Amino acid sequence: MDKFDSPDLSSPQFKANPYPFYARLRSEAPVLRTRAVFGLSAWLVTRYEDVLNVLKESHFANNWSPKMPIGIRYAKPLTRHMLNSDPPDHTRLRTLVQKAFTPRMVERLRERIHCVCDGLLNAAEPHGRMDLVRDYALPIPLTVIGELLGIPPEERLRFHAWSRTSVSASSRLDMLRAFPDLWLFFRHLRKLVAERRAHPRDDLITALIEAEEAGDKLNDDELLAMITLLLIAGYETTVNLIGSGTLALLQNPSERARFEQSPALADSAIEELLRFTSPLDIARIRLVKTEMQVGSRTLRRGELVLAAIGSANHDEAQFANPEALDIAREPNRHLALGQGAHFCLGAPLARLEGRIAITTLLQRFPGLRLAAPVESLVWRKSVALRGLEKLPVHL
Repeated sequence: MDKFDSPDLSSPQFKANPYPFYARLRSEAPVLRTRAVFGLSAWLVTRYEDVLNVLKESHFANNWSPKMPIGIRYAKPLTRHMLNSDPPDHTRLRTLVQKAFTPRMVERLRERIHCVCDGLLNAAEPHGRMDLVRDYALPIPLTVIGELLGIPPEERLRFHAWSRTSVSASSRLDMLRAFPDLWLFFRHLRKLVAERRAHPRDDLITALIEAEEAGDKLNDDELLAMITLLLIAGYETTVNLIGSGTLALLQNPSERARFEQSPALADSAIEELLRFTSPLDIARIRLVKTEMQVGSRTLRRGELVLAAIGSANHDEAQFANPEALDIAREPNRHLALGQGAHFCLGAPLARLEGRIAITTLLQRFPGLRLAAPVESLVWRKSVALRGLEKLPVHL
């Protein structure tokens, strides 16, 4: 038996500071039996090397899904996307969209991202304060991915409101409560696809439809799943990077000063903020394909595994003084964007958005400071993600 019980990995209290618990696990129980989403039992892996192996190893499968509660099984796009697939299906699905997220294509968005940041800050400046999450961190990536997909501006926040209930769900009861939002989300998504079929445009949704019709075997569920994944993954982790990254700099004034005074450190600073805050705290659950040994544990075929990316990114065996923010950290082989075949497709875009957003913010408002005590900040409920609900600041 394990010497201690695992906390609720989705609770806002845990997400506020999971690192002491992770440190204890790495030392005492690096592979711990715990409770995962929907009440499923899984092994929680916490050491860097073990997490890396789970992310890269072919011994673990992605193409499985828990049984959906009766009544929402129509929402197959929640489980039919490329993160839930293995080669060759994963390769086929990823090929359809990867050209839209190459560094060269993403670089073309630089001016647009700057424009969005400036517009949001111009709107906030007269008030002297803002909720950094709602008024800045969220609309930046949501605007960019919305424009890439071709989702009308007036519908983006509605899609966000509907989708986040499923992202936050960690139990069957949560999923049942999310039923109305899921129904609305997929009803509007199907309507949007129908409109693009009838009236094609120069956007990703049209490109995916045309790829389907060109014989790439993208069925209706896969089409909706791809759009859902691109929409949600296209902004969720970036929101957390901008929000949590800004908070980390506000809490570490010496590193904030280095960031502001040394533009050449911008790239390494974003990598360190990705490591330090780990916007994706726990990777998607995986299935053991063949019996294997991880640490002192024997993982048997059919068992489930959770890879704690947040723990790996704070592993003292990999990073010197991991609990310290060091924007010039080198080397910095963090796992915040994944590894292997499922490495984050939108990594170049997330990095660019985070760098421009945080740099522009601190340049415009050098006196930026928190407008609420740190201990009063509320973190989002989610097993996978780690991010703030709100971040009130004075400009």
